[in-house]
Amino acid sequence: MKFFSPDLNHTGNAKTMTDTAQSPKPQKPQKPWIGPRGRIGVIIPSTNIGVEHDCQQIIPQGITWHFARFFIEVRNLSSDASFLAFVEAIQKTIPLAVRDVVTAEVDHVMMGMSAETFWGGVDGNTAFHDRVTDIMGPGIKLTTGADAAVAALNKFGARKIAVLTPYQPVADDQVRAFFTESGFDIVRLVGLKSDTANSIAHTPESQVLDVVVNKLDGDDVDAIVQVGTNLSTLPLFPALEKQLGKPVLGINVALIWHALRAIGVTDKFYGKGRLLAEF
Repeated sequence: MKFFSPDLNHTGNAKTMTDTAQSPKPQKPQKPWIGPRGRIGVIIPSTNIGVEHDCQQIIPQGITWHFARFFIEVRNLSSDASFLAFVEAIQKTIPLAVRDVVTAEVDHVMMGMSAETFWGGVDGNTAFHDRVTDIMGPGIKLTTGADAAVAALNKFGARKIAVLTPYQPVADDQVRAFFTESGFDIVRLVGLKSDTANSIAHTPESQVLDVVVNKLDGDDVDAIVQVGTNLSTLPLFPALEKQLGKPVLGINVALIWHALRAIGVTDKFYGKGRLLAEF
C-alpha cells in the first residue's frame, strides 16, 4: 500500500516570492539542553495508549520521547473486512504525523504501530521505510516493529517462535508471512481478535497470561513474541521469562530497545525484560 501524498511542506501552503524574500537567513541550530543524548520521535495511532505507557517506564538519562498521533477514523476491527478498511484509512494520516514530529528536531523516529510494518512481508517493511524516509528527509533513521522484532530475536539466536497478536486472521497472515520470510519458523500463533482499536489496550492480563503459558509455550519454541503496540505486556513479560526460561518479547520493549541502540544509547535496564538487561 502507498501513502496518500498531501502537500507536506511545513506551512501547508506553497511558498510565494514574498515569503522567500522576507525569510531570515538560516542559522545553525544549537543543541538544546532537553534530550542532550537524543530525542526520539514516536509515531502512534490516535487510539493508542500502550506505547506512551511503556516509553514512560524506560527513559535513560538525557533521552526524551516526543509523540505524534495519526488519526484513527476506522476503529472497528471486528472482522477481516473492517481490519482492511482500518489499514487503508491510516495511509492518509501517517504521513502527517511523520511530517509534524520531525519539526521537533528529533534524532530518530520510532513507528509505534506494528501491523503496518508487517504488511506485505519483508518487502512491505522495506517499502514502508522508503515512504517514511521520503517524508523525514535525509539524516533521520527509522525503527519499525518489524525491524525491532527481527533484531531482538536474532540477539537471542531464536528460530522457532510462537506469536501473540491482538489481530484478526487477515493481519495474522501478514505477521506469519513476515516472520517466515525473515527466516523464522512460527510453531504457533494466537490472534486475540480484538474488536476495536481501543479495546486492544483493555485486554485482560489474565487472558494474556493464559494464552502465553497454556497455548503458545512449549519445548518446541525458542522464544515468544507479542505484536500489536496497544497491548502493553511490559508488566507481565519479565516475570514470564523467568517462569518459562526463554525470551518473551513484547513489541514495545523491542521497539524501545532498537531505537535506543540505533542512536548509540547502550544503557541497560533491569526488571524490564532480558532484552534491555542483556543487550
